[in-house]
Amino acid sequence: MSDSIDLAALPHDFAWGTATSAYQIEGAVAEDGRAPSIWDTFSHTPEKIDNGDHGDIACDHYHRWPEDISLMKELGTDAYRLSIAWPRVVPDGDGPVNAKGLAFYDKLVDGLLEAGLTPNVTVYHWDLPQTLQDRGGWNERATAEHLARYASIVAERLGDRVTQWATLNEPLCSAWIGHLEGRMAPGLTDLTTAVRASYHLLLGHGLATQAIRAAVPDARVGLVTNHSTVAAASTRPEDIAAATRMDGHTNRWWLDPVHGRGFPADMRELYGVELPERAGDSEAIATPLDWHGLNYYFPVTVENDPTGPVPYAREVRLPDVPRTGMDWQVDADGLESL
Repeated sequence: MSDSIDLAALPHDFAWGTATSAYQIEGAVAEDGRAPSIWDTFSHTPEKIDNGDHGDIACDHYHRWPEDISLMKELGTDAYRLSIAWPRVVPDGDGPVNAKGLAFYDKLVDGLLEAGLTPNVTVYHWDLPQTLQDRGGWNERATAEHLARYASIVAERLGDRVTQWATLNEPLCSAWIGHLEGRMAPGLTDLTTAVRASYHLLLGHGLATQAIRAAVPDARVGLVTNHSTVAAASTRPEDIAAATRMDGHTNRWWLDPVHGRGFPADMRELYGVELPERAGDSEAIATPLDWHGLNYYFPVTVENDPTGPVPYAREVRLPDVPRTGMDWQVDADGLESL
């Protein structure tokens, strides 16, 4: 990198941090009362994950968390964003609380604070208890209500030490990739289910925000969403329209309702799925945030694809651009544009 970073130009309270999710690192999937999640099921389904990989052991963080905190200190970071495993804390999704599961996060938060690291807690990072999936998962309104109860349980336990909270991580992945494209848990490929899941995820976010604030009055609560800048591959009207649809699918569907604008009318028409709306839902979904987390990975350039899947926009691979090890286009300016 030719340009150096002027650290002195950053705000005085800028925090350098690291982030993980529970299923990525914890392991110990059948210890101390933890029940299976949809990612346990999905990763053990043949041909779903490259090399048959799974999170049964992962980084063994459940046992090696003190070493992991030492690594964070060695890196010189200020904060750590972790997620709580729903099936470790409430194994049945809506049933009894698992005391051993909560105790693990108690110890972890205390260890972070002792090391001078600020814990940022994500309530839900994709690991829905399998028992709830067996009852319909995010296709059902009850799952959003169960999320709020689970959030309340965690907040009541950790809220005396944790003030930074995220309700969901990347609901787009949960709904679109998990229920429409089938490339993530629970591995479904149904538009109606995906749209209903998207609705209930955002409803769950709003209800969980309210639950956390009720338990922790000084909590700073936000939502983490992932987005891309979207460009048309040409000046043809049909490609420009495709870019508008992709922007709606990737960005507006997730941002508009959360910030009080409702679900975009053009996307409602495009999906053709009746939303399971009830009185008061829109207000709950738009519960004001203290912050909004933005995950940006890559830009998207699209052309019209009328015979393809929703949103009928096909990504165009640009030549001669730098790419990551994940084969994602590198475009640093995209963050500012987004």
